[in-house]
Amino acid sequence: MFVSTLFLMAAAFVAGLVDSVVGGGGLIQLPALLVAHPEAAPAVLLGTNRTSSIFGTSMAMLRYAREATIPWRTMLPAAVAAAAMSAAGAWTVTHVSSGSFKPLVLVVLIAVGIYTLIRKDFGRIHAPKLSPRRQLLVTIAACAAIGFYDGFLGPGTGSFLIFAFVGLLGFSFLAASASAKVVNVATNFTSLVYFVISGNVMPGIGLAMAACNVAGSLVGTRLALARGSDFVRKLFLVVVPLVIVRFAYDIWLGR
Repeated sequence: MFVSTLFLMAAAFVAGLVDSVVGGGGLIQLPALLVAHPEAAPAVLLGTNRTSSIFGTSMAMLRYAREATIPWRTMLPAAVAAAAMSAAGAWTVTHVSSGSFKPLVLVVLIAVGIYTLIRKDFGRIHAPKLSPRRQLLVTIAACAAIGFYDGFLGPGTGSFLIFAFVGLLGFSFLAASASAKVVNVATNFTSLVYFVISGNVMPGIGLAMAACNVAGSLVGTRLALARGSDFVRKLFLVVVPLVIVRFAYDIWLGR
């Protein structure tokens, strides 16, 4: 038990580091939880993962808020919309199979990765290209759609948010990563409330992982702020292929 907890804490640290920069921490934490506790119900693993990740994501958001550009008047309403749609997505997945949706997401992810790889200047400079009103409307619409996806499927949500903010709003990768944390906190909170109320959390393990997730998050945000958008872009191009592999594996197994 002690060894498995140490393993999960180490995984949470790495997940917090990666997630604070480009999202995708769940790709590390969830498999680690499954290895350490194969007997646990999927909902318990998801709830424990959210317990850990929300602390790290919140810490990253606070750190970015002090040193990076976050348009709060745009992101707060968008976060509310994303949280509401995340709950709708969670409800929908209990009535509709997510399997038929995964091939489409896989294609979109591949397109996102290829576009980011080809466009060398994509997200290097922070140059918002919409008026404040249009930026608000576009961000709410994008975050509502991605929030629904987060509740319905989940993997790669942070990466989708970053890509949307860079591509649609003209943000740099660093500003997009910082802004994405605001929305991530909201969607994580919505699902965590459900898991806590339904008793699908291992609180002791979740809190131990949370402490390490926060530590990893502090390291990740420091690296992102020190090295800038180029570093965020490179890590983004590492994480997106991992999400693609995850989806391809699930589709291959028919899950």
